Amino acid sequence: MDPEAARTARESLDLAFHMSNILDTGLDRHTLSVLIALCDLGVNPEALAAVVKELRKEKPSLSSSPHAAPSSFS
Repeated sequence: MDPEAARTARESLDLAFHMSNILDTGLDRHTLSVLIALCDLGVNPEALAAVVKELRKEKPSLSSSPHAAPSSFS
């Protein structure tokens, strides 16, 4: 990726993260960048939102599992 494209991508993520914080989504920077990348690949944003909501519902049962991977969907 050329430096200009990298700078533009970083600025876009910064703006999206700022908006995410204003809307109090609770998404961290990495999770937000993954979700944006999935949207760029054509994944339906509404479907992604539903998955995030479902994962948040499941979080209490996931955290009680000794083998659960840490989640950034807090």
